[in-house]
Amino acid sequence: MNAGSRIPLWIIALLAAVCLGVLAWTTFGFVVPFKHETGQAVLDIYFAGYDELTVGRMQRLLGENEIANNLLRAMYAGPELIFPALLTALLLLVLIKLRPGGSYFNRPIRPFFAKLIYALPFIYGLADYGENVSSLIAFGDSAWADQAAQLLPWMTRLKFASLAICLVVIIRFAVVRAMRGEEGEQ
Repeated sequence: MNAGSRIPLWIIALLAAVCLGVLAWTTFGFVVPFKHETGQAVLDIYFAGYDELTVGRMQRLLGENEIANNLLRAMYAGPELIFPALLTALLLLVLIKLRPGGSYFNRPIRPFFAKLIYALPFIYGLADYGENVSSLIAFGDSAWADQAAQLLPWMTRLKFASLAICLVVIIRFAVVRAMRGEEGEQ
């Protein structure tokens, strides 16, 4: 018996539901009101990334709009405090359940690389928390605001890149597992 088979599917479903609930809290409690207040989106949702000029515009906007500044800080003290950990746990449990292994282009996946796959959710989680901390510093009165503003676009890119890679890996192993199941039924 391996570790993946011991994780009940209902735990993964429950964790996914909690992640969706926290994402809804973030979206409807902070992102939508921020957009309504400012006419601009929160930088955390720029999937394609952004540059330092965008960060500078956001710094000016938050300096002029106290309500938007309070919304952003409340988002980081609320749902964004727990969402990266929840999503990291969900991604990790899904990977464990799928048990990465087998072959890739008819070559066996080395055990080292299979174990390295388990690091992907942690890279996402660290990048998301790094983005949150960078945002708080960049949009605050810190002496490090300029350095954080330079780092912030890179943290967002790393967050979305690691999340995308993790999702591609999960889909790949889910498809391989489904194909094995069909082969076993024949």
